[in-house]
Amino acid sequence: MSMEDLSLPRRAVRAARAALRRSALGHWLERRRQLEAARSWSNADEAMRTFYSAIAGPGELVFDVGANVGNRTKVFLRLGARVIAIEPQPSCASLLAEAFGADPRVTLVREALGAAPGMARMRLSEATTISSMSSNWIEAVRSSGRFASYRWDRTISVPVTTLDALIERHGAPVFIKIDVEGFEFEVLKGLSRPVRLVSFEFTPECAETALSCIARLELLGFSQFNYSAEETMRFESAEWSSASDLCTRLEALRGDVRVFGDVYARAGGA
Repeated sequence: MSMEDLSLPRRAVRAARAALRRSALGHWLERRRQLEAARSWSNADEAMRTFYSAIAGPGELVFDVGANVGNRTKVFLRLGARVIAIEPQPSCASLLAEAFGADPRVTLVREALGAAPGMARMRLSEATTISSMSSNWIEAVRSSGRFASYRWDRTISVPVTTLDALIERHGAPVFIKIDVEGFEFEVLKGLSRPVRLVSFEFTPECAETALSCIARLELLGFSQFNYSAEETMRFESAEWSSASDLCTRLEALRGDVRVFGDVYARAGGA
């Protein structure tokens, strides 16, 4: 039997999994799994709690931008923080309301964030974690093979607000976590002042976006930078570095589909 013949069952399995993922049954099973995860506590959650305990504490305000189904929101709540959970996807916002709506420390914002208020188009994937408002990001991660088996075949119109507007409405947070699949720079363009700490996700296929975000944060007064690879829940360096030093480190990862992570920026006087 040839190697090509051996690969046929694997392709069939992948196709079957993709079909289930896109089916009504698959959506129902995934929602059940997500709701159970939002209400339970795992070893991975405890690792996040330990990591974020140095970032936010009881009574402090956190913005969870791109809250999705609440895997960070529930950790911030366990730390005693107040959470503004920002999520424009209707299915995710509905799950957040069901999981956390009874908690007075959570405020759900069913909007996207961007450079200015208005309306924008969002492309939805069957995997809600990779729905995006950035067509460039979608094409990059699809062509690189990172998410080659996924589709973004639905588009919705979502309301957009800004970080500045949220700060006016809710107060300044100690931490802003941004996870918006390639739209990070647009989100940061809606911020005109530093806070204590900001994080944003970076994808090596879209290195220029990460470098633009770092430049924007430096312009706003953030002076110390670090990053955490994948979901390790630890900083890659014990020492925080300058913007230029971190850019050099991220440049070395450009195009590497094996990794992703989060950049952290700290403002000395915030």
